[in-house]
Amino acid sequence: MAAHDSHTTVLLQEAVDALAIRADPERSEGTYVDATFGRGGHSRLILERLGPRGRLIALDKDPQAVAAARSIGDARFSMVHASFVDLAGVLERLGQEGVDGVLLDLGVSSPQLDDAARGFSFRRDGPLDMRMDTSRGQTAAQWLETAGESEIREVIRDYGEERFAKQIAKAIVAARQRGPIVSTGQLAEIVGAAVRTREKNKDPATRTFQAVRIFLNQELAHLSLALPRMLELLRPGARLAVISFHSLEDRIVKTFMRDAGRVDVPVRLPLRERELPQPRLRLIGKPVRASAQEIAANPRARSAILRVAERTGV
Repeated sequence: MAAHDSHTTVLLQEAVDALAIRADPERSEGTYVDATFGRGGHSRLILERLGPRGRLIALDKDPQAVAAARSIGDARFSMVHASFVDLAGVLERLGQEGVDGVLLDLGVSSPQLDDAARGFSFRRDGPLDMRMDTSRGQTAAQWLETAGESEIREVIRDYGEERFAKQIAKAIVAARQRGPIVSTGQLAEIVGAAVRTREKNKDPATRTFQAVRIFLNQELAHLSLALPRMLELLRPGARLAVISFHSLEDRIVKTFMRDAGRVDVPVRLPLRERELPQPRLRLIGKPVRASAQEIAANPRARSAILRVAERTGV
């Protein structure tokens, strides 16, 4: 694991190993994408394995992550302020046709969680922001000020899988009538009072904060859009490695890779094996989880799961 600006990169070796940069000498001279730069742990290790003619393109929509990338003084490295959903446009602007591997780490970085001013965490009182890209878009406080009770309930239920979504939404609407909800502490207190039973070792505000963050940043929608687009950008033999941190993300990744990794053939069609249509992706190994040792050193790794697939020649 590597730490930069207090962030410990999850599944560092496993994710970069999955790209198989060293396995083939030609791959070490290829072009790779770290589509979620964060604080650059994965990018730095990729650069260590790249050959002198290799190229690494990193993306992140967080301006603070873009600023952190300035510490990497490597001619093979390019940093772009953009969401991974816009990868095709980024590559086109850079004159890059196709890539040899894409890495996605869907987790929220420790600096984002630990900075009270970002508003991601209920553990530190700060402005209720929650935007990954602080240069644009609506804050969580602005959304909660105007959203209807039914919309709030659906977001908390669908994205947080919160069984007390109805009670929490009702409490939020009642609270904002007394004054605007502008801080993480306010929201956490409202949720805590509305949740009747507590999950073991989990703050009652956990699911609500997760839900609002996912909704506000369109995380699941962007992931669903991005994966098929990334498939089109992968060269034959290129790897797609995705680390997800909760069941909703992982379900999207698992379903996409499964569907792209199979073809439907009519049962009675008289074809030889070599004539059978081939899938566009080939699944690589089994899903990988953090080791007990990594989880002990970094508890945030406990829910991480890595899935890997390789582009076929189809």
